[in-house]
This record gives sequence, C-alpha cells and structure tokens, in this order.
Amino acid sequence: MKPNISEKIKSKAIELGFDRVGIAKAGSTIKQKDDLERWISNNGHATMDWISKRKEERGDIRKYFPNAKSVISVAMNYYVGMDQSDINSDYKFSNYAWGEDYHDILKSRLFTLFEWLKKECPKLNGIVCVDTSPVMEKVWAQKAGIGWQGKHTNLITKDYGSWVFLGEILIDTYLEYDLPFKEDLCGTCMACIEACPTQALDEYRIESEKCISYNTIENRSKLFSDDTELSRWIYGCDICQEVCPWNEKFSQSTNKKDFKPRSEIINWGNKEWENLDEQEFRKLFRGSAAKRTKFSGLKRNIQFNGKDA
Repeated sequence: MKPNISEKIKSKAIELGFDRVGIAKAGSTIKQKDDLERWISNNGHATMDWISKRKEERGDIRKYFPNAKSVISVAMNYYVGMDQSDINSDYKFSNYAWGEDYHDILKSRLFTLFEWLKKECPKLNGIVCVDTSPVMEKVWAQKAGIGWQGKHTNLITKDYGSWVFLGEILIDTYLEYDLPFKEDLCGTCMACIEACPTQALDEYRIESEKCISYNTIENRSKLFSDDTELSRWIYGCDICQEVCPWNEKFSQSTNKKDFKPRSEIINWGNKEWENLDEQEFRKLFRGSAAKRTKFSGLKRNIQFNGKDA
C-alpha cells in the first residue's frame, strides 16, 4: 500500500462531496451483533424481514465480504435549512426525501471514489455499500470516528447533527485507522424520547411497529387501526431529529442542490395531495426515495391523516 494513502482517500472523498470520512479496521462486532439479534427476537424490526434474513451478515461484516480488512465510512449532510413549517399543506414529509434519491447520489460518488482508489492501488478489491447493503452503517461510522449513535438511534455528528446520509467502501487492504468515537454526547438529554408521539423510542432502541416512519413507509398493511398515530406525517417522520439539541445548535445547510426540495412538496396544499393520482405520483417522485412507499401507501397515508382534517 502506498504511503499516506489513507489521507489521500479522505481528501478525495471530501473533493467528491462527502462531508465526513473515517476509516476503521474491519473486525468483530460481537456486542452489536448480540444487540441486533436481541432486537430482532423482540420483534423490534416488525415486518422488515429483510433485516432478519441477513442478520448474520449484518452482525459480522466478514460474512458479507469475507476479505474485508478496512471499512471506509463516509457521511453526507442533507439538511437544506428548512423544516415542516415551510410546507404549505398540513401534511408532513420527511426532509431526507425532499430531493433526489440519496442512494443514487451516494452510490455514484462512492463508486467514483472506489475507481480512483483502484487506480492508486491496482491489486485492491472491495465493495460499495449504502443502506440497502447488510452492513451496520452506524456502527462502522462510529468505529471510524465520525460520530455516535444517539438515543433516537440515528448517528449524530458534532458538525452536522444527525442530518447525514452514510455509506461505506469495504476493501481487502489494511489502511491507517482513525480512533473510534467513544463519547456519548447525548448525556442526560431525553428530548427525542419525550417528543415521540407514539412512544416508539427507548434509550438507543426503537420499536418499529410504533414508529411513524415505519408505518408510513415500510408498513404494507392497507388499513391502520383507529388508534394509529401519524401526527399528519404522510412520508417518514423527523420529530426525534427536530428536537435534538445537536441539530438545533449545529445543523448546517448543505450546498448540494440534489437535496433541495421538489417545489410540489413545499408548495402543494391539502387538496393537491388529496387529489394525487398514480400517474402524477410516478412523475413527481421519479428519482426520489419516496418511491419506497408506492402510490398505494402514500395515498393510504394521506387519506388516514385527512380524515381528521
């Protein structure tokens, strides 16, 4: 391996638009694996079977990529300086999906970084990951020194709060490693837990079945029960992040135009959302992470929230 390649990787990553980058040694994550299995056994993942089906790979990165020796972890700030109060309708829409699909944005840059790295080190092999891969990305971001996992279960950074997307490159080569982020800077704060309207959060643990974000995106049931609480959210939920003091004090607006909100999300009123049809859905959310909920899911969410309007 060339001297100072770790520093060159970090410089290149920043040049490509990532806001934080760190490198960790690939190895066992025994405690995190046990925590994951305990959470799954308690049905914390609800109907998200794709989590349990690949739990062995999630719990041990070398079962996913057997030759892994280093994990290059990156974070990208997506906060655009706006919140739900800037939306014209009564319906709320998680700001991570306001703009273009973050999977595409991160992946394209990670592949560019990986191709550059292979030119620097021709014998190197590896794999690019975003959150569709069976990798505990928050665990590895913390091991790489980027931040810590907060009580709301999101990764928090000192620089950008928790408004960050994460990605990784796993490689079969040893690098120079960063110190892990060992501090828990949540302290005694319980703001996220106290603000969650469905009591989905305990300290550092989430019960997906109660989570508004889960129910508006991953829950494929056609109907909600009368006591389901969505608090006017039709896609995702940002409440636990909105009340986090680290976000209130340290969030910074991104300079990436890809994350800027679609005008409809900001400008539409209630009627436009209520009259949304499938053709318009496909047009509006082409290239958006919001496709995840499908038209039927978004329509269900709008109708459920609209009945109390």
